[in-house]
Amino acid sequence: MLILITGTAGFIGFHAAKRFLSLGYAVIGLDSLNDYYEVSLKNARLNQLECYEKFEFYKVDIADYEALVDITKDKEITYILHLAAQAGVRYSLEMPRSYIRSNVLGHLNILELARNTPAIKHIVYASSSSVYGDKSKSAFKETDIVNSPASLYAATKISGEMIAESYSKLYGINQTGLRFFTVYGPWGRPDMAYYIFTDKIFNKEPIELFSPEKMTRDFTYIDDIIDVLPRVLESTPSNLHAIYNLGNSNPNTLMQLVEAVETACEASTQKVILKKQNGDVSYTHADINAAKRDFGFAPRVELKDGIKNFVNWYKNY
Repeated sequence: MLILITGTAGFIGFHAAKRFLSLGYAVIGLDSLNDYYEVSLKNARLNQLECYEKFEFYKVDIADYEALVDITKDKEITYILHLAAQAGVRYSLEMPRSYIRSNVLGHLNILELARNTPAIKHIVYASSSSVYGDKSKSAFKETDIVNSPASLYAATKISGEMIAESYSKLYGINQTGLRFFTVYGPWGRPDMAYYIFTDKIFNKEPIELFSPEKMTRDFTYIDDIIDVLPRVLESTPSNLHAIYNLGNSNPNTLMQLVEAVETACEASTQKVILKKQNGDVSYTHADINAAKRDFGFAPRVELKDGIKNFVNWYKNY
């Protein structure tokens, strides 16, 4: 079967493409290769995929609908795994239009492509834990009301879910949205805290911690996410459109993350304590009962082990 995966040069997209290719699927990969972070890392990920015979890659901006149609018009696509997005909460304060272009217009274009491609059985798309806003310290459930985003990034992800819901109702398109909770691991994004801390420690530089006494995250190891994706993609969602949390469901504080990175690096570093930044939320915690029930989702990797794996990759990379 042929899967269209957007964001293939990105962190989760790369790992997803690699997993589906290893399972024997044919994959068409799309990515704009923008310079939000170093393109060399994106190209290095793509180099890992090019050894697979069933992998085709196209550099394209998903906001360009005509280009999407041109690439896919002769392809017998069965599934779409839509992972392309402009990521980063803080960057959305600086470049808001890029978020609307990629996360709203781009998302719409993927749905339009599916609407005009009847052979597509199911779209699975990336949402985010950020849709929950700055909630109190209790597990986040898919049934929670999500109408108070703390950042423009979060607002675009809520918009994507709403657009997906409307297209399912209007056109009968099977869709599943996955709310990812702080996914980390080898080949990760350089703008993420664990990557920044590792980089600083090896360069003997101090690290900046923004309101660390208040910060807790549901850090989720990449393999735990990737393991469940085939089961999700091949499923048929109830009521056409379903949404699931995918998180470790065992939150760690920011200081526990720092400790894990220092242990893996076998070094400590100076900490500079700063106030909380605009757009940041204090707490995330995934209720994963629905994903456990429907897909057997069972995160296994603890933070200390996942960070050790990342640091080993970082040293080699």
